[in-house]
Amino acid sequence: MANIARKSQQSDQNMQHFMSQSPWDWRGPIEQVQAEIQARPELQSGGMILLDESADEKAGTKTVGAGRQYNGRLGKVDISQVGVFLSFVKGPFWSWIDGDLYLPQHWFRDGYADARAAVGVPEERPFQTKVELGLAMILELQARDFAFEAVACDSFYGQDDAFRDQLDAAGIEYMADIPSDRRIYLSQPEIGLPKNKRGKKATQPRVLSPLGYRVSDLRHHRDTVWHTLTIRPTERGHLTADFAARRVWVVRQDLTVKEEWLVIRRDTQGKCSYSLSNAAPQVSLEHLAQRKCCRYFIERCNQDAKSDLGWDELQATKFRAWQHHLSLTILAAWFIAETKLDWQRDHAHDPGLLEHYQVDVLPNLSMANVRELLRAALPLPQLSTEEAALLVVEHLERRVRSRKSRLKRRNSRSRAET
Repeated sequence: MANIARKSQQSDQNMQHFMSQSPWDWRGPIEQVQAEIQARPELQSGGMILLDESADEKAGTKTVGAGRQYNGRLGKVDISQVGVFLSFVKGPFWSWIDGDLYLPQHWFRDGYADARAAVGVPEERPFQTKVELGLAMILELQARDFAFEAVACDSFYGQDDAFRDQLDAAGIEYMADIPSDRRIYLSQPEIGLPKNKRGKKATQPRVLSPLGYRVSDLRHHRDTVWHTLTIRPTERGHLTADFAARRVWVVRQDLTVKEEWLVIRRDTQGKCSYSLSNAAPQVSLEHLAQRKCCRYFIERCNQDAKSDLGWDELQATKFRAWQHHLSLTILAAWFIAETKLDWQRDHAHDPGLLEHYQVDVLPNLSMANVRELLRAALPLPQLSTEEAALLVVEHLERRVRSRKSRLKRRNSRSRAET
């Protein structure tokens, strides 16, 4: 925030207040972005919603939502802050379109009431799992008539039977990854009370059919038919992989059963991934394969947000700062996507370039390309030697005051304990 204030020639305190304290509606820009996406004719059909989470490392537990939790970027459990995000993707265009902060369950213990109040968590905010946060955002999009054709998610969300059932009940098609050890059945399993020959009469129903398969077992099953499909062009050529799809039965935790598609993808190194889908029984393998390969773009959305849009550079403790930062990040992400769309619409590719470069597809603008164009159109002010020296002094003074403040609090606590 201090860097943005300096570059925009605004007061540092004003910028801090604007992000952490000012009550401007953070939902407004997000809903405006969603409305502008819906207004684009080229995005009216064929779009996908991608659900994922992303963690950011934090130095302490005073920041809203911070705690020891899994950080996929670090590959370990550490003090992190986790957001749940929705992205919209259509072809080579993608953008974050919504998000919410996950507050770990320990933040709702009685002893955390003061901590929640200190960072501005609303009193009415209940504990919600990441799955519940994601589902609420998806259903809100549907209620606002945001057009999308399906939802894709990783195995953290996909393995949750209730989550998939709620999407299905809402009429939303999904392509949900699942772990390789998930059990499924190739025919409808029988559920009932076992007939014990000895002992007490059974009172709890269970699966009476023989033990099913792990989904990883089906990659070698004699009835699994593989097809090699080319899904889309990429910067390195084409995305080509082997795909197989089978109708399977899945037993829920409440012992209800449901028939779904099991979709398997095998890459060129032989690694397989598995997904369940509620797509119609008569859909083609090509349809399922296209859906299966869309999750790549959520990684691009997260990477763009962190590497180019400054998402992971937020240094603030308040809940409102996180929400405002998300709002502006989504606004920036859509600006990039919209610029790419406008460029494609207004500057048609010269067909002769395909022959000149001897390729079948020409690249689209990248975020780095748009950033360079923006720097040329709106150059940022450059510091003089004197201004740079004053800035260094200012940073050193802040570090001194920060250390003095921490030592003062530490000494106060020590005196209170003694």
